[in-house]
Amino acid sequence: QVQLVESGGGSVQAGGSLKLSCAASGYTSSMAWFRQAPGKEREGVASIFSRTGYTVYAPSVKGRFTISQDNAKNAKSTLYLQMNGIRPEDTGMYYCAARTYGSSFGGQDPSAYRDWGQGTQVTVSS
Repeated sequence: QVQLVESGGGSVQAGGSLKLSCAASGYTSSMAWFRQAPGKEREGVASIFSRTGYTVYAPSVKGRFTISQDNAKNAKSTLYLQMNGIRPEDTGMYYCAARTYGSSFGGQDPSAYRDWGQGTQVTVSS
């Protein structure tokens, strides 16, 4: 199990930028960002295979958001989500998730991740 602590959410105007961070307390094989808007299901935003840096993006954010992971010492790392060209439809609670078992890529499937952060709110005004 790994503890995840997110930060960086807030309110921003459409067209602006935000950078979300998620500090992981231990080893991860895959990490991802998910988001959930009021009344909607949780959806995958972006994911990264920790060993290779391979990334996958939801079509709605591709070209605007960038996921990255810095690997610090002692297997700790920080996951980032750079959000540019933010749109009102990007509003929601953003969750960091980690997969710490197996050798396969977790991708955008929330069931592939056992550890979740508490979430950070992103609100975009038009």
